[in-house]
Amino acid sequence: MDLLHRSPSSIAHLFGQYLELTKPRIVMLTAFCAVIGMVLATAQTVPWQVLVFGTVGISLLAGAGFTFNCLVERGIDARMARTRKRPAASGEVSVTGTIAFAVLLGAAGSWLLLAFVNELTMWLTLATFVGYALIYTLILKPATPQNIVIGGASGAMPPVLGWAAVANDVGPQALVLFLIIFVWTPPHFWALALYRVEDYRRAGLPMLPVTHGERFTRLHILLYTVLLVATTLLPFMIRMSGWFYLVCALALGAGFLWYAWRLWRGYSDRLARRTFTYSIYYLAALFAALLIDHWL
Repeated sequence: MDLLHRSPSSIAHLFGQYLELTKPRIVMLTAFCAVIGMVLATAQTVPWQVLVFGTVGISLLAGAGFTFNCLVERGIDARMARTRKRPAASGEVSVTGTIAFAVLLGAAGSWLLLAFVNELTMWLTLATFVGYALIYTLILKPATPQNIVIGGASGAMPPVLGWAAVANDVGPQALVLFLIIFVWTPPHFWALALYRVEDYRRAGLPMLPVTHGERFTRLHILLYTVLLVATTLLPFMIRMSGWFYLVCALALGAGFLWYAWRLWRGYSDRLARRTFTYSIYYLAALFAALLIDHWL
């Protein structure tokens, strides 16, 4: 239907559906991690144009990647209770509209990064888009139970992109930030996969709980959480951060280990949900601690 003939409420609903394609809550976490990378990359104030246009450009390309993901997985999403109401899966947004929206977001984000930030950040962000939207979504996710481990590289890029936006390079500190999110991703996502295992089984996706069972997955969540806590000590060890961050990292890590240990000892959907929820707050709090430590 032509937009000119739609009611205001109908237009608002349509825009809401397009916004939903971008997975806005994940985009917000992406932007937050990118801003952390920007701030940590300099001892000075981040130039306003880099902060604004860099954050917007990275967010737009992230939204483009998620929109493309919704398009490719619309059939799978329609078979899963968690995702069947997504706009592409439910038919609220057409295939043509989804493609056009993804292209528009990607083009706008790329132009902003090239025009107002730097070429390195644009190419790194485009590579992240390709890694997530094409390599992970089309190749890895339907092919191997290690999909989330390998594909986690794309999700770990936001602080590197933020760092590159300010420093115009990728230093070892940026790689440490990358490593933290890379190791965080498997226990975070597998906790979700545990209590949504029947969804993934119906969808035919080879997630770890489907292919190797619940107990195997719970053990790997615990092992990856131990590795994660060790990894989060790296910023302090390389003198990228101080004692405030170290105390916060240890306290937050103890909480994550407590959830992972309890999940390994005795499973329940409720505990898996709480572990998944904690993992989200954990990452946000950990990077906030890095930010506060940087300013102390």
